[in-house]
Amino acid sequence: MDTSQNATAATGGSGRNGVLVPQTNDTTGATVVDDPKQNLNEVNNSIQKILGLIHQLYLTISSFNAASQLPLLQRLNALVIELDNMAKLSEKCNIQVPMEVFNLIDDGKNPDEFTRDVINSCIAKNQITKGKTDTFKSLRKHLLEELEQTFPDEVESYREIRAASASETKRLAQAQSILQNGDMKVKPEP
Repeated sequence: MDTSQNATAATGGSGRNGVLVPQTNDTTGATVVDDPKQNLNEVNNSIQKILGLIHQLYLTISSFNAASQLPLLQRLNALVIELDNMAKLSEKCNIQVPMEVFNLIDDGKNPDEFTRDVINSCIAKNQITKGKTDTFKSLRKHLLEELEQTFPDEVESYREIRAASASETKRLAQAQSILQNGDMKVKPEP
């Protein structure tokens, strides 16, 4: 491939039948958005474009003759350009995939199994934690009942201190929920 073909291939992608189509990845006039969903959608679109280019390459290679050398080179260049574009787009995405998922895929299993196992593990841990919390609440209630029978005056002052502390905490929380325009975020009480 001569230098004029390199310059042509570098400035645009290839369309069907070896026709060059300029790429529309120009972001100079557009505002840059750091929305994670938008970044992920751009990467997904790039992957779809790469899959299309690979399919075009397959068709070109499967019926290769001397006349299809230029379209083959143009499609290869378009693939390289799109792979580079995808690599740049993927830098904006912060997605972490656990190695267990890759291991499941390597073993020919469905990665949804990993998600199901993680969710089941979280449910089990949540139930254990809830059981511990309920046990401590029950212990606290039992201790307060026993203390109230033995030391009624001290338990009454303890409850007054707890009520004052709770109201102060509620007041501070409400003060922090004041909006910039002076309105308050009001959370309806059940």
